Amino acid sequence: MMMPGGLSETKPATPKVQQIADEVKPQLESRVNRTYSIFKAIVYRNQVVAGINYFIKVQVAEDEYVHLRVFQSLPYENQGPSLAAFQTGKTREDPLTYF
Repeated sequence: MMMPGGLSETKPATPKVQQIADEVKPQLESRVNRTYSIFKAIVYRNQVVAGINYFIKVQVAEDEYVHLRVFQSLPYENQGPSLAAFQTGKTREDPLTYF
């Protein structure tokens, strides 16, 4: 169990994390004005706040990655995930840190 506000360790992406990435993919594509044919979640960390922040490393090309910060509100708020921030031009080795 992690403390509220702290970032979890980096973990392999799960099907749930891939689903979250897929749900915010259109938000990212419109913000970077680009379409990604590859969008594979690789690893993630999460942070419990008033909801959950997911930090997700997503593979978007053979050697190109983006980092996403996705906010998932509490279940009773009944809202989908929202792309809060992103970083492009990442590598597979770049650590996933708070941004």
